[in-house]
Amino acid sequence: MEFRHLGRSGLMVSEISYGNWITHGSQVEEDAAHACVRAALDEGITTFDTADVYAGTRAEEVLGRALKGVRRESLEIFTKVYWPTGPGRNDRGLSRKHIMESVNGSLRRLGTDYVDLYQAHRFDVETPLEETLRAFDDLVRQGKVLYVGVSEWNADQIAQALKIADSMGFDRLVSNQPQYSMLWRVIEAEVVPLSEREGLGQIVWSPIAQGVLTGKYLPGQPPPAGSRATDSTGSGFIDGLMRDEVLSRVQELRPIASDHGLTMAQLAVAWVLQNPNVSSAIVGASRPEQIRDNVKASGVKLGADALRTIDDILGPVVERDPAKTVSPSSRP
Repeated sequence: MEFRHLGRSGLMVSEISYGNWITHGSQVEEDAAHACVRAALDEGITTFDTADVYAGTRAEEVLGRALKGVRRESLEIFTKVYWPTGPGRNDRGLSRKHIMESVNGSLRRLGTDYVDLYQAHRFDVETPLEETLRAFDDLVRQGKVLYVGVSEWNADQIAQALKIADSMGFDRLVSNQPQYSMLWRVIEAEVVPLSEREGLGQIVWSPIAQGVLTGKYLPGQPPPAGSRATDSTGSGFIDGLMRDEVLSRVQELRPIASDHGLTMAQLAVAWVLQNPNVSSAIVGASRPEQIRDNVKASGVKLGADALRTIDDILGPVVERDPAKTVSPSSRP
C-alpha cells in the first residue's frame, strides 16, 4: 500500500481507503463486514470512510465494532454530516445544532474520541456558510475533529467556504469527496483546478462506477444474479450506466487491463489514482477477496498511451458536465 497527503495537509492517507456505504448495516451481515475490515487492515489500508446516514447510523456502529482493539493512532477515520438521521426538523442539514449533535452521535457509534476528517456531506442552502464553518472550526478546537472537508460541493461552493475561512480565521477545508471514475469526470473542469490551487485533495467514491467498470455487465444480457444492478437495496446510481452503449465500450478496455496485468476493477481504481489531485480512492466490499483484489491498484502507473486509449474508447459516453455536481435545493 502506498500513501499520499490529504491535499496540502500533513495528514497521510492510504491510496486505497475502505468505505462502508450501502454495505455495513444493510446489505452485508456483520460477520462479513468485520471480515472485510480485517482484510482491509491486513492489506495495509489505514483510511476508513463512513457517514452518519449510512444504513440509518448502523454503518458507523458496525465500523466502530470492527475496528475495536486496533491502535487508534494507526487509523484515519472519516465520517460525514448533512442527511437526515432522525425525524426532527433539525436532524438534518449543516446548522450548528445538527453538526454538534451529529458529531457526538458519530463519536459514540464509532467508539472513538475524535475523527480524523469530518465532512459536510452536501451543501446546505438553508444554513449560512459562516455558521457551518464556525461549528466545524469549534470542533477542531475542541479536539473532536482534526481536519474538515466536504463531499459533492461544486467549485463555487468550495471557493466561498475557503474565502470565509480565510477572512474569519477558521480552519480551512483540506478535502472534497466526489464521485469520480473513467465514466464520471465532472470534477475535472472546475473542482480539480480550484483544489490544486487551494490545497484540497479528492477522496473519490465509486471509482469502479458501481461495478460497471469491472466488465461483469454485458451488453444485451441481463445483469448477473446477486449483482449490485439487481439489488433493490442498492443506491440506484448504477441505473444510468446500464446502457448497451456504455457496457460495449467498457468491454473494449479488457486488452488494456490485460497488458498491464490488471483486472478490470484494478484498472479502474488505478486510473483515478493517476490524477495527482486524488488523495485516495474509496472501495467498498461485501467479500474480503474484493478488497484484496482492489488494493493491487495502489502504486500502479499507467502510461500516456494507455490513458489516451482509454479516453478514445470511452469518450462518447463520459460525463464531464460540472453542473452535474448538485446538492439538494432544500433540506431533505
